[in-house]
Amino acid sequence: MTVTIDPNKKFRKELNSGTASLVLLSVLAQAEEPMYGYQIAKNIEGKGEKVPMMKQGALYPVLRSLAAAGLLNSHVDPSISGPPRRYYQITDFGRQTLSEWKMIWHETKTFIDNIIGGENA
Repeated sequence: MTVTIDPNKKFRKELNSGTASLVLLSVLAQAEEPMYGYQIAKNIEGKGEKVPMMKQGALYPVLRSLAAAGLLNSHVDPSISGPPRRYYQITDFGRQTLSEWKMIWHETKTFIDNIIGGENA
């Protein structure tokens, strides 16, 4: 039996795993107060313009990793409407790192755009 791998799905998954941290730090840097996972997912979904970038379940391991690295603070608050919620907030170190990652992202984007045929490719 031959298993067919969808190259588009594989490429999107690899690209998403490389950009998830940048996206999550950016969302939390723009937030006026701490956010919990579902809020973050809805925020990203609202900006996705029909492009399924990240599934909600995939966000939590990345959020935990960012918190473990000191880029986010988190705390748990009880919820009236369900289980307790873990809220995340970007740290000063997270903001500094985000600034550096944005620079790296722009360098990478420029490089890729030049290779694949310019910004309008």
